Amino acid sequence: MTAAGPDATDDGSSDRSGDVEFPIERDDTPGAPAADATTDQIRGSTLLFLGKLLTIVIHLGSQVLIVRYLTETQYGAFAYALSVVTLGQSIATFGLDRAVTRFVPIFEERGERGKALGTLVFVSATVLSLGAAMLLIAIGFQDAVLGAMVDSGLAVSLLVIMIALAPIQAADSILIGMFAVSGNPKAIFVRRYLLEPTFRLTVVVMLIGFGQGVRFLAVGYVVAGAVGVTAYIPVLVRLLRRSGLISRASFSSIRLPIREILAFTIPILTSDLVYLTMNASDAILLERFGSVQDVGAFKVIQPAARLNQLVFTSFSLLFTPVAARLFARGDRGGMDRLYWSTALWIAVLTFPVFVLTTSLGRPITELAYGERYGASGTFLTLLSFGYYANASLGFNGLTLKVFGRIRYVVGINLVAAIANVALNLMLIPRFGALGAAIGTTATLLGFNGLKHAGLRATGVRLLPAELWGTYAAIAGIPLAILAFQIAFEPPVLVGLALTGLGSIVVVRLARPWLRAHEAFPRLMRAGVIRLIVGRDR
Repeated sequence: MTAAGPDATDDGSSDRSGDVEFPIERDDTPGAPAADATTDQIRGSTLLFLGKLLTIVIHLGSQVLIVRYLTETQYGAFAYALSVVTLGQSIATFGLDRAVTRFVPIFEERGERGKALGTLVFVSATVLSLGAAMLLIAIGFQDAVLGAMVDSGLAVSLLVIMIALAPIQAADSILIGMFAVSGNPKAIFVRRYLLEPTFRLTVVVMLIGFGQGVRFLAVGYVVAGAVGVTAYIPVLVRLLRRSGLISRASFSSIRLPIREILAFTIPILTSDLVYLTMNASDAILLERFGSVQDVGAFKVIQPAARLNQLVFTSFSLLFTPVAARLFARGDRGGMDRLYWSTALWIAVLTFPVFVLTTSLGRPITELAYGERYGASGTFLTLLSFGYYANASLGFNGLTLKVFGRIRYVVGINLVAAIANVALNLMLIPRFGALGAAIGTTATLLGFNGLKHAGLRATGVRLLPAELWGTYAAIAGIPLAILAFQIAFEPPVLVGLALTGLGSIVVVRLARPWLRAHEAFPRLMRAGVIRLIVGRDR
């Protein structure tokens, strides 16, 4: 059975209306342009990974300060409001941020600059309109709507303030998407990974320094987001002018590809449904069947668990535009090379984090947040398994969307969303936050398995035979270290040493296919790096 069902043709394209495709001719021979695109994507994504790493450190520091400063009730209410804001952001974007990174590069490859610019205009206008409408509704009907959904008055008041973040972050997604399309990782680095976390940390320092309350924190987050987006709009305009997308003649040739965009984005909204269900339903159900303290106990470890997505999310920004251009050219060989080169880099770079957040989950949690959150260490271990599995097998979901496998994507999205809600309803009333962790992890594993099976319809291999040994080690080493930790309970330093040794083994196994000397020739001059990574065989 093929993942896309009976609608798939031999070359992975579709002749049915259930999928959205651009007509292409198949080319299974990877050429130099594809190799260059893969190398540039890995190099630029590594810069974004370093920026993301910096951001995570700052965000974790901010969260530790917030958790230790606020009471459990205040932090739980703040975490609840922030979770609902994530839901609002997805409503405001309406999935259109994905249209930018898919359609703009495809239209540029086809020489249709009017439709490329029209895509940006249509997406921006729609997102701003939806965001403004959602903000007005939340403010005008807070008592009738929010009061009926939430028992905590503090959570309601914080949500009314922070809901303004939803349209702001939606606009930021479009901004970052255009930087990715134009191949400008430096602009993404500064905007998303330097300014935004620095602004939020400044708000937290002012919160503690001036002895303010949680509402000050909520207002500060909104102001920081607005300032960051506004400051970078002129940068985007200059970039578009240099690329030739904006000129006097371009505005007269604008074509709004509304039908093509909506035919792609509306069904893909079900992808947002899955992640919104996992990110918001657990908090909502924990607050309903338990308390805001339960929400805090679960949400407090999610940033640490999501460190397993650090490299994954960093590489995703540049992956979609490059994959879209290869798709438009019909370069299936180049697509396979791009996919598995990216996946292996993600798996290897994330491996140390995976071992630490699973084997040392409880010690890390107690060290960061105090003994009162010690039980949350179990949640960290469970969620880390799910997040790493989702990251280590690469961008299967994004690849399906680039290929327009809409029908299959919608089907598995609905299955995953329903399964997550069902699991949470069964587990949370009985097990509380532990039930939420089990339900989320099970959903992540099952959903990723379904997405990966769908690659059979794209021409991308499910797992190249030459990588079997590397992925076997990636799966086996953490399990061995975890068993050792459970059996002997050694000091944390022993766990750190085992993590380092295991990571070196994985790098040595993967180095023939990482081809690090192509992406980072100057870095390979360092003796230690060259000894560990080596040259491609």
